Amino acid sequence: MEMKLLTKRFGMPNSQSIDTYLATEGYQALKKVVTTMTQDQVIDEVKKSVLRGRGGAGFPTGLKWSFVPRQSPKPKYVVCNADESEPGTCKDRPLMEYDPHQLIEGMAIAAFALGAKLSYIYIRGEYWYLIKILETAIAEARERGYLGKNLFGTDFECNIFVHPGAGAYICGEETALLNSLEGLRGHPRIKPPFPAVAGLYGCPTIVNNVETFTAVPHIILKGGDWYRGLGTEKSGGTKMFSVSGHVNKPGNFEVPMGYPLMKLINEDCGGIRGGRKLKAIIPGGSSVYIMTAKECEDATLDYEGMVKAGSSIGSGGVIVMDETTDIFETTFNLIHFYNHESCGWCTPCREGTDWLLKLFKKIKRGDGTTEDLKIIERICPNIEGRSHCPLGEAAVWPITSAMKKFREDFERRVRKVETVAAD
Repeated sequence: MEMKLLTKRFGMPNSQSIDTYLATEGYQALKKVVTTMTQDQVIDEVKKSVLRGRGGAGFPTGLKWSFVPRQSPKPKYVVCNADESEPGTCKDRPLMEYDPHQLIEGMAIAAFALGAKLSYIYIRGEYWYLIKILETAIAEARERGYLGKNLFGTDFECNIFVHPGAGAYICGEETALLNSLEGLRGHPRIKPPFPAVAGLYGCPTIVNNVETFTAVPHIILKGGDWYRGLGTEKSGGTKMFSVSGHVNKPGNFEVPMGYPLMKLINEDCGGIRGGRKLKAIIPGGSSVYIMTAKECEDATLDYEGMVKAGSSIGSGGVIVMDETTDIFETTFNLIHFYNHESCGWCTPCREGTDWLLKLFKKIKRGDGTTEDLKIIERICPNIEGRSHCPLGEAAVWPITSAMKKFREDFERRVRKVETVAAD
């Protein structure tokens, strides 16, 4: 059953307005941190919550914030990654559309904790209609004294600006995002140094995504221990999952960490469409290992549970496929996407995804052989772990797992080629 925490204002009249937000505990957490807490206390509370980054990597948020050298004479920056581009994932959009002040408050609390005056929301280019909503909310917050100078009668200053990207998947990677924000081409940077030490304009910067920031006001108001108790010991709180594909009720669902995957599918989403059988699920957007129906049976929606089941939680985009699905076609669509979105910066990703797409096209038009499947299997390890950024892994993980678990969907597409041993 859903647990509405981040989504509790969804469906309220005028949920975007600051009056609705203020009437439902809005900005109370920001007032609490600015008037009664130290920077270290805020970070410690976030650490207690075991909030982990909701963008896909799952890195502990409080620990990430603690890496910022607050004694550095350089300016500090807070950046929200709103470049939601993962296929199957559409949870950040409603968070910004229906409750923009929740995001603004979470970012302002982060800015206080890190000593930052300037913050940016880097938003996906296709989400152009959300820019007006966010800028209206920012203006409301500034007029009411929740952004700007001398907040709550202190010397704390916080300003937030919205920056639209051009709609490139690679800019969801934090260093490519920072390059784009600086006006450069969206190519990922080599790490280390990490953005917490040398990020925007070479200054200490924290990058978190929309869902991560929106959890912060709840942690501050009710305590890190309370938030942690909602989920599991190592995966605190709730998480939004975008369920798409062959279910009766697709949509966004907020559930506590540790929630059974099949309960989400069978109860919250109304089961598989047409009464058919489940064939496969990609549980974390498109960039994780595909799961068989058997692997899904006992899987739980938390970071450790999904790893135990043979995949990962990723961005929370749950793509459901029934027994009529051709997994070859699924992976063909994915390699087409990743080849298109490769930034071309490094050879393994640029050339590797291009060769994979050529082989998939050859097999799709009926010219493929068993040798082509072997070539695909040889190419994938030469991308994984050898590309400049995680896009390489994102491209090959669904392919390698699909070829291993749904081999028949690939083999029936190709002609068998016998290897003739040389005399």
